[in-house]
Amino acid sequence: METHKYQAGEITVIWKPKVCIHAGVCVKILPKVYNPKERPWIKTENATSEALKEQIEKCPSGALSYQLNS
Repeated sequence: METHKYQAGEITVIWKPKVCIHAGVCVKILPKVYNPKERPWIKTENATSEALKEQIEKCPSGALSYQLNS
């Protein structure tokens, strides 16, 4: 399955576009990070790792996830 990874300090944000249902939760919670009109559309530098983790946990489809960097 296609995945895109975005480094974010202590975490890596993982996006699976085929799983995404475009609910817009990510854009509503962190509009400075998620902007579907821009490329790349995820700018992890615009939020803390903690804010990213909190938002990702609210993704209704599971298209967004994260892994801890060692």
